[in-house]
Order: sequence, then C-alpha cells, then structure tokens
Amino acid sequence: MLNFLSKVGDYAKETLQAAKYIGQGLSVTFDHMSRRPITVQYPYEKLIPSERFRGRIHFEFDKCISCEVCVRVCPINLPVVDWEFNKETKKKNLKHYSIDFGVCIFCANCVEYCPTNCLSVTEEYELAAYDRHELNFDNVAMGRLPYKVTNDPMVSPMRELAYLPKGVVDPHVVPHTAPRAGKHPEDILQELEKQAERQTPEASSKN
Repeated sequence: MLNFLSKVGDYAKETLQAAKYIGQGLSVTFDHMSRRPITVQYPYEKLIPSERFRGRIHFEFDKCISCEVCVRVCPINLPVVDWEFNKETKKKNLKHYSIDFGVCIFCANCVEYCPTNCLSVTEEYELAAYDRHELNFDNVAMGRLPYKVTNDPMVSPMRELAYLPKGVVDPHVVPHTAPRAGKHPEDILQELEKQAERQTPEASSKN
C-alpha cells in the first residue's frame, strides 16, 4: 500500500513539474505574441553583435610562438600550426597557421588559452561561400581585421532588443549611440571602485 502511494506521489510531482515547464515555455510565447514584428532590412541594416559575440577569429602572426596550446584545447584539434625549429636561437619559427571555419564550432577556447594573446574573436559572422574550401583561412586571411557594423558607412547599425533602452521595442527609432540597457563591465568596475573609496574614509573615521 505504501509503495503504491509513493508511486502516486512521485507521479503527481512529475506532473506538476511538467506543467510548470510548459507554463514557462508558453509565457515566453505569449510575451513575443504581444510584441510588434521588427524587420531588419539586411544587408542595409544590421544588428550590432553583443559584447561577448564569438565571430571569426583574428590572428596576429608576429605574436605566435608556435606553442600549439590552441590545438590541444580545441575540441576537434582544428588549428594547423606549421613550424620549424631554429637550432641557432633554439626557438620555433612559425611558417604557416590556418583554421578551417567550415568545421570550427566557435567555442573560442583557443582565444581564451592563448598565452601570447595572438588570437582574438571579431564581430564578423558573414562567412558564406560557394566552396567550403574557401572557409579554410590561412594566417593572411585571419590577419585581416573586419569592418565593425558601427564603422561601416554603407550600413545602418541597430541594437538588439535586449540592449535597447527600457520600454523601447523598435531599434529603428533609437540611434546606436544612445545609452544601452544595462551597464558595461568597465562601468560596473568604476562604480565598485567609487563605493570602495567611500567606504574607506568611513572605516578610518570610525577607528
């Protein structure tokens, strides 16, 4: 009898949990139903990528020391590092570096663990090509810095909905230079430093 009641209780808990998850999903759906549709006239209008957007990787040839850390931390061992050992200087001389962005999953592990910061992520996401072999970028192609959306004179930059000011749902009516929703990390650090400076005189006056 007790075993049967425990099974009924577990079934009731799972049913309530499932109903909760369905309600959460429907709440998002109903929230979007109340919004007006926003059409971005691409490629004349483009959304500004977020601060942590992981786009095409930029490579600086002069900084690379051929340590191959990027190859070891890559989930699919993707970067190809071609080097030769210089017996006179007892150092590795980089000859060629390439990444196939047709296979890359853009996890940015190589960027995070690079000891010399020769790798960095950019805002470039337009990597469409007719031939997949064109997505295999060498060190010359990766060394090219892309245009930012906000610097391209042929494009009207627009903020994503999450970065618009409070109460605004249409990015067409707000210039991209307007204050965004939330704060940048550097602004938060400045506020924390100011709070620490205020607390220091108060602590010294109490002593």
